[in-house]
Amino acid sequence: MSILSWDDFDDDSQKSATKTAQPAPVAPQKAPVPQVVSDAQPTPQSVAGTQSNQPSAAGRTTDSTDPLVRASKSLETLDIAPGLEELEMGAGRVQVDDKAMINCRADLNQLVPFKYEWAWQKYLDGCANHWMPQEVNMNHDIALWKSENGLTEDERTIIKRSLGFFSTADSLVANNLVLAIYRLITNPECRQYILRQAFEEAIHTHAYQYCIESLSMDEGEIFNMYREIPSVARKAAWGLKYTQSLGDPNFRTGTPETDQDLLRNMIAFYCVLEGIFFYCGFSQILSMGRRNKMNGVAEQFQYILRDESMHVNFGIDMINQIKIENPNLWTKEFQEEVIQMILEGTLLEIEYARDTMPRGVLGMNASMMEEYLKFICNRRLVQLGLPEQYPGVNNPFQWMSEMMDLRKEKNFFETRVTDYQTGGALSW
Repeated sequence: MSILSWDDFDDDSQKSATKTAQPAPVAPQKAPVPQVVSDAQPTPQSVAGTQSNQPSAAGRTTDSTDPLVRASKSLETLDIAPGLEELEMGAGRVQVDDKAMINCRADLNQLVPFKYEWAWQKYLDGCANHWMPQEVNMNHDIALWKSENGLTEDERTIIKRSLGFFSTADSLVANNLVLAIYRLITNPECRQYILRQAFEEAIHTHAYQYCIESLSMDEGEIFNMYREIPSVARKAAWGLKYTQSLGDPNFRTGTPETDQDLLRNMIAFYCVLEGIFFYCGFSQILSMGRRNKMNGVAEQFQYILRDESMHVNFGIDMINQIKIENPNLWTKEFQEEVIQMILEGTLLEIEYARDTMPRGVLGMNASMMEEYLKFICNRRLVQLGLPEQYPGVNNPFQWMSEMMDLRKEKNFFETRVTDYQTGGALSW
């Protein structure tokens, strides 16, 4: 048996080509008018009448039913103005001062020059922070989950509740980013990070699915929990109400009312959903990992926590930039509304903490979690330039700050240093 070589193939091809030579394809162009041999000058009508069956230079007829002819004629009449009219064709190149967070008419396809260097840096940091769920070993978790005495019922409830809420919440965040935020933010470097964030939300949902599948959980029970468990359903319902108007493809910013609608949405998702609703579950799962339980789940939640911390900080930066560029939106009445939104989110998360921790577990209890959530609430308010609502509260879980803030840390499951960044490029 002989092996076919490329030289053999070329020889056969050339032999075949001599029998059925075909002209090389050419780029679509205007079909040439055929030359008419006549002493008299042909009229336009006579030329048009002869075009249908005459071969063109490309070896194709000029028959109007020929797809190539139709494509060429279509391009002859292409008018670029309607599709680009909002980009002000003929205007000068985009300048930094042309850019704005919302309601900007500068060309959104021109990434540079950067106006918000912090947005581009966060995009680079997110790329350096890349990870995938399959990289995490789940063997320890599987053995512990299957063991009759490996976990208490309260600990199992925490695992299920966390996976149930987070799997829904990250999907809601991704939908909001793709269907609303990306379309309405008119700055290309911020859009670049939003695209990265949307991908990270997909990774997070993948991570929850990976955990659920690895532990052989009832997928229907976990993924439908936001419709069956009241404390989970109330958090999901609270976030969804802020996407209803922005999810309409006809929604546009440009008035004080619609601009404030966008701000409400961003505050609800960045400051409350990602900035408060996630923190009870994060601290519960990571506390479990500190006790050498469910190490794989805890490791993935640690990576997710770092992603989400960056999401929150990016979102707050965008919100504050919109406030600077549109001070008319940040009225006294609107500030009071924002404070109420963040307080509502805090109360919902405290309710969730009490539901998932009816008794003390993992070195924490509902009272400690309530103080921690009030501490987080104060932090979000201050980041938005608003007054604290729970003066004097402290952070009972200092180790949570260490997990978010340290670039490298000793792995609490093994005695080695873990650095999952690509090239170790990310600095915390």
